[in-house]
Amino acid sequence: MENKKSNDPLHGITLKEIVEQLVAYYGFDTLGELIKIKCFTTNPSVKSSLTFLRKTDWARKQVEELYLRSLTKF
Repeated sequence: MENKKSNDPLHGITLKEIVEQLVAYYGFDTLGELIKIKCFTTNPSVKSSLTFLRKTDWARKQVEELYLRSLTKF
């Protein structure tokens, strides 16, 4: 068996790490403008955002796409 390194930039990164990095860089206000989901605009917290994103595939996909677009900024 060969050990191949994954080309997926999300490989090995947890959703929590993604959300924390995005919040640290953009803040919840800007995140709420970039991705129109309530967990970023109404009483936002990392914990409530994770709960919502784990249940909602379309929202998680948007967050992951923003993270990938933002990688060069971190």
